[in-house]
Amino acid sequence: MRLYLIGMPGAGKTTLGRALATAYQVPFFDLDTEIVRRERRSITDIFAAEGEAYFREQEAAMLREVVQAQPEMVLATGGGTPCFHQNLDILLSTGLTLYLEVPLDELVQRLQRSAANRPLLAQLSDPAALAVRMHETFATRQQFYERAPLRTPPTNSVEAVRRLIDRYQTTS
Repeated sequence: MRLYLIGMPGAGKTTLGRALATAYQVPFFDLDTEIVRRERRSITDIFAAEGEAYFREQEAAMLREVVQAQPEMVLATGGGTPCFHQNLDILLSTGLTLYLEVPLDELVQRLQRSAANRPLLAQLSDPAALAVRMHETFATRQQFYERAPLRTPPTNSVEAVRRLIDRYQTTS
């Protein structure tokens, strides 16, 4: 099994991904963590020193390396991963892609606590500005996310997601 989790920042891709990897007894990878490991610096530092274009190139390269090296895994992608360098095509053609669909208001609440650690959100000082940015970001990314063959149920529980995946695999 290769399962890829996509969705907006704060959707819970890493948390759910770890739990699903444990449930399916396959390795778990977080694409951002893999980039940090290779670059030996934080995502924030990469953005500050090199810019988003450089980060997106590294992200695409790392995605391809992980996919080539891992026949079985659960992979939590970055929020923008499917939107650049034909990454979504790689995800759709090499595994099962699951979109973690979380209401934007809930994402804004979650991200208020961690926005300072996210390079594309760090400069947003108040909840209203964060909400505007999240709505703008979602508007550009939604077309990519919605190409995933699966979307999480509202609960995002491991059991509910496993049932969704199992039903999909038996009918495909």
